[in-house]
Amino acid sequence: MAEVVRFAPSPTGNIHIGNARPALINWLVAMKTGGQFILRYDDTDAERSRTEYAENIAEDLAWLGVKPDRVEWQSKRMGLYDTVANKLREMGRLYACYETPDELDRKRKRQRARGLPPVYDRAALTLTDDQIAAYEAEGRKPHWRFMLDQKTISWQDGVRGDQSIECDSVSDPVLIREDGTYLYTLPSVIDDIDMGVTMVIRGDDHVTNTAVQIQLFELLSGKSPKFAHHNLIINASGEGLSKRLGSLSIRTMREEGYEPLSVAIFAVLNGTSDPVQPLADMNALADLFALDKVSRSSSKFDMADLGHLNARILHETEFDAVSDRLASLGVEGGDVFWLAVRGNIERFPEAREWWDIASNGLGADAVEKSAEDADFYAKATELLPREPWDETTWKSWTSALKAETGRKGKGLFMPLRVALTGRSHGPELAAFLPIIGYQRSVDRLS
Repeated sequence: MAEVVRFAPSPTGNIHIGNARPALINWLVAMKTGGQFILRYDDTDAERSRTEYAENIAEDLAWLGVKPDRVEWQSKRMGLYDTVANKLREMGRLYACYETPDELDRKRKRQRARGLPPVYDRAALTLTDDQIAAYEAEGRKPHWRFMLDQKTISWQDGVRGDQSIECDSVSDPVLIREDGTYLYTLPSVIDDIDMGVTMVIRGDDHVTNTAVQIQLFELLSGKSPKFAHHNLIINASGEGLSKRLGSLSIRTMREEGYEPLSVAIFAVLNGTSDPVQPLADMNALADLFALDKVSRSSSKFDMADLGHLNARILHETEFDAVSDRLASLGVEGGDVFWLAVRGNIERFPEAREWWDIASNGLGADAVEKSAEDADFYAKATELLPREPWDETTWKSWTSALKAETGRKGKGLFMPLRVALTGRSHGPELAAFLPIIGYQRSVDRLS
């Protein structure tokens, strides 16, 4: 079945790896079923929503490879929400409440002290006209609650299996704040109905909202979409992710040179029965992913793990796939250079660092040669073959050095690596030496 799905971020900050997870999962399900993916901005919070954040979200999703079939803004649909809210009032299912937050908090504390669940007692339904008039004379504005049918709501969750919630253990939810603005629940249900959403895929922190929303769906349209609640991503210390953690934002990962495919693979496969592994492209990820592979426990995100995956993907990337990117970095070494260095980089911008080492200089952070190796370097210079060079030059040169000096292993190779690259580790010198060239090699050995 072709599924119509949606991702509904709030444009109140940049999205992070935890937000990317539901966006990617929804998009992959749409791709896999030949369905439709809707990007719907939950921007009803006028004070915190920013156009620039919405633009950043669109850019970050595009970078990941997510292409919406439709883009909507909830702030442009307020008239529809007002119409449905009035309908609910006429049906007697949306009722005005005048308690302040402090009064509600005290009421919940009293219920807990008596061993009762802190469920709203529907006291607002017993208010007289005089009591309402007195509250309004005080300047109180009502918030509006949806009256739940106190029954059991059950559904087959696409990730969690059989689920049920007893609605008599749930407070009637507030749908409209005192200032007249809508909370998430009502606009979301109205939009899902209006846009023909067939499956709601989101984080498992929304499981407890589902019974309320199913009641609204059934009341307003006679049916409910399917639901699937995936596990959440937590950070390395076990805490939930937040937009305040800029280091985990997709934008920061872009700026730091991570591959979009590695971020997408990690966001989707981490916390599933499939290993996090390099894949050819997003089509391969869509073919591999399935909702029934998602674990019910949280998945842990560690930048080091992302770095390892990113490196593995780069190590298998062919020159044709990165030639334009190398040119944009000012790297001119062609496929010979890329094949020489790709096995030693974790993030793509590091290719520029190795190009600078090969063609310009070792830099201020270069490891210094040992004065004790002066005679060795003199002999190495003497035995260095003249160009032209190829991948066999390194072996013939070091074999001659070994015969002349008696050095072998690390004692032979490490001083040469330090002199030629200024680093104690790096690309295989058999491939890298011809890129450095004869004259630069002589200069660095001297």
